[in-house]
Amino acid sequence: MSIFSIGLSGLNAAQNALNTTSNNISNVYTPGYNREITILGESRVGDGVKVNDIQRQFNSYVAEQLNAANSKTSALQSYETQVSQIDNLLADSESGLSALMQNFFSSLEDLVSTPSDPAARQGVVGAAEAMSAQFRSFDSYLRDMQSGIDGQIRDEIGQINNTASQVAQLNREIALAKARTGEAPNSLLNQRDHLVAELSERVDLRVNIQDSGSYSLSIANGQPLVAGTKSFSLEATTSATDPTRTVVGYRDSAGNLVELNEKNLKGGSLGGLLSFRRETLDKTQNQLGQLAVSMAAGFNAQHQAGVDLNGNPGGDFFAMGTPRAFSNANNAGGGTISAVFGDMTQLTSSDFELTVTNAATGEFEIKQRDTGATFTATLDASDQLTFGGVVVTIGSPGTLVDGDSFELQPTRVAAGGMEALINDTSEIAAGMGPGSGDNENALALQKLQDEALVGGMSTLNQAYAAIVGDVGNRTNIVQVNLEAQQGLSLQLRALQQSESGVNLDEEAANLIRYQQYYQANAKVIETGTVIIDALLGLR
Repeated sequence: MSIFSIGLSGLNAAQNALNTTSNNISNVYTPGYNREITILGESRVGDGVKVNDIQRQFNSYVAEQLNAANSKTSALQSYETQVSQIDNLLADSESGLSALMQNFFSSLEDLVSTPSDPAARQGVVGAAEAMSAQFRSFDSYLRDMQSGIDGQIRDEIGQINNTASQVAQLNREIALAKARTGEAPNSLLNQRDHLVAELSERVDLRVNIQDSGSYSLSIANGQPLVAGTKSFSLEATTSATDPTRTVVGYRDSAGNLVELNEKNLKGGSLGGLLSFRRETLDKTQNQLGQLAVSMAAGFNAQHQAGVDLNGNPGGDFFAMGTPRAFSNANNAGGGTISAVFGDMTQLTSSDFELTVTNAATGEFEIKQRDTGATFTATLDASDQLTFGGVVVTIGSPGTLVDGDSFELQPTRVAAGGMEALINDTSEIAAGMGPGSGDNENALALQKLQDEALVGGMSTLNQAYAAIVGDVGNRTNIVQVNLEAQQGLSLQLRALQQSESGVNLDEEAANLIRYQQYYQANAKVIETGTVIIDALLGLR
C-alpha cells in the first residue's frame, strides 16, 4: 500500500470525524439528539485507517429509567395542577362555605332574640339564600372540572394515538434503511427514542426491543400500542356504568371496545388526570353533597316541627338534590333503578355498585366503592333495598339477570340542588305554638349547628373542616411527592446528558484535534509527492 493511500485513508477519517463533530455542534439544542462519535480502526497491517462506525451515544437502560421517572413526574404535575384548584377554592376564607354557614346560624341568633322582627327574619332568608347559592356554585365548579377532565382525557388519547402511529412508521423506515444500507440512520433512531420519551410523559409505557431492533410498546395490563409497523388506538368512550363519565377504551383482537381499568393507567399526564378524578374530585363532590343534604334534611325536619307567624306548621326550608343511579349499559336484563334519601344518620359520602347475584330471589351484592367492603341485600315486598341512608327501588325486577349491575351515587351532585325555598319571612317557623313572640323553634334551629347532622357523627362545621383538611392534606402530599420526583428526574436527566448530550467545549476541542489530524495526513501526501519527485529527478 502506497504512502498516498495511507494518507488518503487518514484524510477520509479526519473528514468523517470533522463532519460528526460539526453535526454534534449544530444539534446541540435539538430535542432528542444523541451525541455521535467516529469510531476509527486499523484497516490492515500497514494499510492505513478506516471508519468503523459513526456511533450514537445512547444508553437504553438510562433512557428507560429516565422515561419511567418522567412518566411519574408528569402524572404528579397533572394531579397537582388539578388538586390545587380545589384546595384554593375550599380553603378561601372569603368564598369558603364555612363563613357563610356561620353567617346563617348567626342570623338565627338574631331571630331568637327578636322572633317577630321583620328585619331579623329577612336576615335569615338572605343568609340562607347566600349559603345555598354557594353550595350550588361549588357544585357547578366541580362539575365543570369533571367536564374539563373529560375533554383533557380525549386530548391526551388523541396525542397518544398520534405519537404511537409515528413510532410505528419509524419502525418501518428504520427497517427499510437497514435493508438498504445495513445500518439504521442515527437521525431516525433519535426521532423514535424522542417520541417514546414524549409518549412516556402521557402514559406509563413498557418498551420491548425486538431482535430486529423494532420497538414494541404496551400499556396497562399489556395491551399493545405499537407492534412492529402496526399501531393500536385508544378510544375515549362513555363509561358503561356512568353515562356522564368519559373513560379510556381499547379495541381487542376481536374488534370489541373494552373499557380499561383506570387503576392500571397510573403514569403520565393521562394517569394523573384519572387518579385525580378517582381519588379527589369524585370524593370531594360526594362529601360536599353529603354536607348539603345533611344540612337541608336536618334543618327541614326541625323547621317542620315549628309554626310560622300565621300559625301554620313549618314547611321545607331548603330544597336538596336527589341520589343519582344508573343501569349498566351492558346489562342483559331490563331492570331499572331509582333512589331517594332515607335515614340521614346512615348517609355516607360513598358510591355503591349493586350486582345481581340471584335474580330469582332479588338478591344483590352491594360494594361500597371507597372502602371496597361488600354486603348482601335482598329486595323487600316493595322491590326496595335500604342501606347507606338511601332507599333504592328496582323497576321491572322480574327482568333482572344474574350479573346485571347498577351504579348508585347518593350525594355526587346533591349540592347542586340545594336552594332556599322560603321567600315570605312570615313563613319562617320560629315558634312552637300560637303567638308572635315564641322563639322556641328558632332556638332549636340555631342549636343545629352543634348537632351531629352529618352521618350521625359530625357537625356541619366539623364535616366541612374535614373536607378542607382532606383536600389540603392530599395537595400537600402530592406537592411533596412531586418535588421529590422532579429531583429524581433531574438526576437521571443529568446522567443521560453526561453520556448522550453535546458538550460544546469538548466538541470545540475535537474540531481543533481533527483539524490537526487532517493537516497531518495532508502533510503525509505532500511528503509522498516530494519523495516521488525526488526519485523522478534521479532518473
